[in-house]
Amino acid sequence: MQRRDFLSNSFAGSLAAAAAPPQAPSEPSGGGEESVSYRVEKIIERRVSGKPHKGKMLAAIQPHCDDIPIFAGGTILKLIDEGYEGILITMSDDSMAGNLNSKLSQTTKGDSTIGEIVLANEKDTMEVGRRLGLKESLFLNYPNHNMDAWPIIEMRARLIFLFRLYKIDTLFVYDPSGLYERNPDHYVTARAAESAFWMSKSEWDYPEHFKAGLTNHGPNEAYYFARGPQLVNRVVDISDFIDKKAYANMANVTQGPAGDRGAVLRERLAAQGKKLPLLGNDDETANREYTKHFALSRDRAIGQQNGLEWAEAYHYVGPGESSLDKYIQEHAQPL
Repeated sequence: MQRRDFLSNSFAGSLAAAAAPPQAPSEPSGGGEESVSYRVEKIIERRVSGKPHKGKMLAAIQPHCDDIPIFAGGTILKLIDEGYEGILITMSDDSMAGNLNSKLSQTTKGDSTIGEIVLANEKDTMEVGRRLGLKESLFLNYPNHNMDAWPIIEMRARLIFLFRLYKIDTLFVYDPSGLYERNPDHYVTARAAESAFWMSKSEWDYPEHFKAGLTNHGPNEAYYFARGPQLVNRVVDISDFIDKKAYANMANVTQGPAGDRGAVLRERLAAQGKKLPLLGNDDETANREYTKHFALSRDRAIGQQNGLEWAEAYHYVGPGESSLDKYIQEHAQPL
């Protein structure tokens, strides 16, 4: 089954579980700094005026070129609007991810076309990053659908280096605890990023980085997304950014699931003497409306379930509250 087809086929069955928090346990879970608890309160994150995040840096990590624009594009656009800068890191080479329905890529996926597919996806991804407002797109080029054959410690080391080099504050990646994830590239990427998340802040790990002038800097928070059920504690209102998100997804022509599929559908229907008014009278309108109403239908459903027009769902992990700082605040006395 195609990975992009799995997204649409599995969406209906998993959305309810993904968008709603689970029942809280009868006893409180353990606390502590940066702890993760099954007792969660779902927070709606909305757009903030001004540039409250100026000076912060985010890393958007994806195993394939369509993952970040589909699952996190709206939130990234929101944070960039609020002052963030960011980078896009693509882990695989997308060598088996060509869109046979694309007007620009009607070739087969035989050995002779793999290089063309890789280059086309890389070009698309760079345009996705530009449309999301990210300053740089990086490619680690692990073999598509085979990342579980590579040592995760190598991936972790490379991510730690990048977190320290770019001084990353916020991370976007697949949820390492997401349920029923079949694609090895997805869960391997998530695991590598999860361990790099905290190890990048350690003064003990990879001390050779410090010889090169880096510091033990790492993210303080992570937005974990999933295509199946997950523990959701944050829903981000992306209503103001849905058109820009659709525009970013339209850059993924080679892979889809957006790209130019609206124009292809409009052309196919016209050959049959039919039309869909939704797709308008030109290719750009067709691609935009197809993307919003079909490729991004998940966002509309999550929004409606949370009283919003369009939204994205995450398991958010933040710095938490320091028990030491809290104790000092409550008990410190003047000398």
